Amino acid sequence: MKNFLSNLKYDFAASIVVFFVALPLCLGIALASGAPQFSGIIAGIIGGIIIGLLSGSQLGVSGPAAGLAVLVLGYISTLGSWEAFLLAVVVMGVIQLISGFLKLGTIAYYFPSSVIKGMLSGIGLIIVLKQLPHAVGYDKNLISDMDFDHFGSLDAFFNLSHLLNYITPNAVIITLISMLTLTLWNRPTIKHNKLLKIVPGPFVAVIFGIILSNILPLRPHQVVNLPISGNLSEFFGHFQTPDFSQLKNPEVYGIALVMAIVASLETLLCVEAADKLDPQKRVTPTNRELKAQGLGNILSGLVGGLPITQVIVRSSANINFGARTKTSTIFHGLFLLISAVSIANILNMIPLATLACILLVVGYNLAKPATFKSMYKLGHEQFVPFILTIIGMLVFDLLKGVGIGMVAAIFFILYNNFKNSYCEIIDKEGKDHSHTITLSQEVTFLNKGSILQMLKDIPESCEVIIDATKCNSIHQDIIEIIRDFKTNAKTKKIKLTIKGLEV
Repeated sequence: MKNFLSNLKYDFAASIVVFFVALPLCLGIALASGAPQFSGIIAGIIGGIIIGLLSGSQLGVSGPAAGLAVLVLGYISTLGSWEAFLLAVVVMGVIQLISGFLKLGTIAYYFPSSVIKGMLSGIGLIIVLKQLPHAVGYDKNLISDMDFDHFGSLDAFFNLSHLLNYITPNAVIITLISMLTLTLWNRPTIKHNKLLKIVPGPFVAVIFGIILSNILPLRPHQVVNLPISGNLSEFFGHFQTPDFSQLKNPEVYGIALVMAIVASLETLLCVEAADKLDPQKRVTPTNRELKAQGLGNILSGLVGGLPITQVIVRSSANINFGARTKTSTIFHGLFLLISAVSIANILNMIPLATLACILLVVGYNLAKPATFKSMYKLGHEQFVPFILTIIGMLVFDLLKGVGIGMVAAIFFILYNNFKNSYCEIIDKEGKDHSHTITLSQEVTFLNKGSILQMLKDIPESCEVIIDATKCNSIHQDIIEIIRDFKTNAKTKKIKLTIKGLEV
């Protein structure tokens, strides 16, 4: 209790800032997901209060994640209904809960960073493509021959010219002002101002958006549409439940597994980043985090919320504005609950164009040109899996893109293993036909081809030393190759010496 009271003023101040950041993001991510906007608020409330209480992370903030928006958009369509998708969210939570008990909290360490960065950049690009229609005022009710929500990523890219036929001037004006606000709020003059830096840019953009929506009339489908509640009882009455008849649908389990993997990866990466930013350098127990996320997602799916992960934007805002304990996270969830119950009519004035601008910035930050440049500088072993992951996501989908990236990353691992299993060193004394072949610590059957070719290329009448003293493990196939070479060495008048290996 003493610790709670001593940190309360810091946590309370930070929670207000996190609330201002989270509110537009909860609505915007629901928009990007093609889900009811109320589902984003529900996920934010559960992520703040429930996961905040259960998690061992002191400064991490959980809620709906932009990284899952692309998956949610596609999977709602695949399953055919929002209620069926909610069942997949519940199953996803069960998988995460089981993963926590199985102590799989280190799973993120087994995915190459090049593929993870490619996945995040690909998500950023897709978010940008999906939000452009809302930014120009695209209205579903006006369009009969196409629906941008059902475009594949590349289709959306190649059909952007069609947006010119559906521009709404008022929405475009709001977009321009919202984007200008977000850009200005990111300038050093604002960031270094003691008063202005307290108020997050997205919240300022939302305030301007509400004012402009009352000056520049918008159509009903161009503003937020949350159910209005007179009290808590009415608020809970708006919750939606899963379609449990879909338990027999195998697609539900496949979708749940994919979302569990992606959500867990995003959470664990955020946990690692948040721990690094924590001034006290506290370490979050990752298995407990998976359990908390799993319980949070089970509850979110049961009451009509989006999938939840720990999220870096809200977590970093929480840390940067002085939070010291998880009290800040819990308070921000309470503020989301209070706002949804009491001011839904005001939230319904927020233009979708403003939310689209916020998401465009999120997408840009995920896929910054600087990220592409830095990955390129790391060399082809990092850049190729990175770029192939992105291309695979744009052409196919997230899972296939990550799969392609993983195959590329594994190829380079195998290639390096193949290449580095031995090294041929010309004798320093200048004897061109004297070779020392040093085998690495691990030599597997994958190295058979390269070693066979290297031994085959050794000329007659020379001295060869095969040094296996550094080997911890050598495959039987390789031992047989060396044994055969020893037998044939006499016929080629090769003087052979083998160290560290009996053949």
